Amino acid sequence: MMRTEAVITIVAMAIATFFTRFASFAIFGSAGISQRLKRFLKHVPTAILTALIAPTLFAPQGYIEISTGNSYLIAGTIATLLAYFRQPPLVTMGGGMVAMLAIRSFGI
Repeated sequence: MMRTEAVITIVAMAIATFFTRFASFAIFGSAGISQRLKRFLKHVPTAILTALIAPTLFAPQGYIEISTGNSYLIAGTIATLLAYFRQPPLVTMGGGMVAMLAIRSFGI
């Protein structure tokens, strides 16, 4: 049986998600979004993804480690290079995962 705190948390997050989506429709539904706001919002997913990934790449043990011993940084660099050269997302993610697997398995 589920604990009460877990159920309350799930319901609260569902309500929060609903209201954030509803608020955007209510605010921008009839008026639309300005070009300036569209340009700004276009970069939000990239900024959020970077904020989530960067600490793992640069500080996997809790402190900044920029060396060849940091397998996360090496695999992330390979994935970044694949993305830079306009590879499809599946190739980019697969390349990063294969690099991490090779580094971990073979100690490259």
